[in-house]
Amino acid sequence: MPTRGVVYVHSTPLAVCAHVEWAIARVLAAPVRLVWSPQPIEPAAQRTECTWSGRVGTGAELAAALRQWPMIRFEVTEEPSPGVDGERFMYVPGRGLFASAMSANGDIMIGEDRLRALVASARGAEGLAHALDRALGTAWDAELEPYRCAGDGAPATWLTQVG
Repeated sequence: MPTRGVVYVHSTPLAVCAHVEWAIARVLAAPVRLVWSPQPIEPAAQRTECTWSGRVGTGAELAAALRQWPMIRFEVTEEPSPGVDGERFMYVPGRGLFASAMSANGDIMIGEDRLRALVASARGAEGLAHALDRALGTAWDAELEPYRCAGDGAPATWLTQVG
């Protein structure tokens, strides 16, 4: 079943741009030529975004391919498809990769069993609040938000997976 999603490379050194394109091309098995623009938040960095379409699981493959470069900041989304939840991946240098199920409107979803485990293991209200923040990826969102805003209005590229 085909699905689609978006890759947001919020910041990468100029020297890594071609490697990012090659990584995405490897996953999609198709040539990739992205439109890069300066990242105002980080003057020496570039940013890009592209919409992709492909088979279910492509979002995870893209995130795994991009995390090979620990100096880039990125997000990958995969939309829900029949019988499969969507996914969202966020990567921040020094913090690592965050992955979560994603609803059709882009909200992070926390499953019932995970919520029960968080409530059962939390030590008081403050402990529960901290555990929920971690489960929601709040720290990743906070670090990426300035980069997201700086990319408003930037060009996007459309890609399709071969095969």
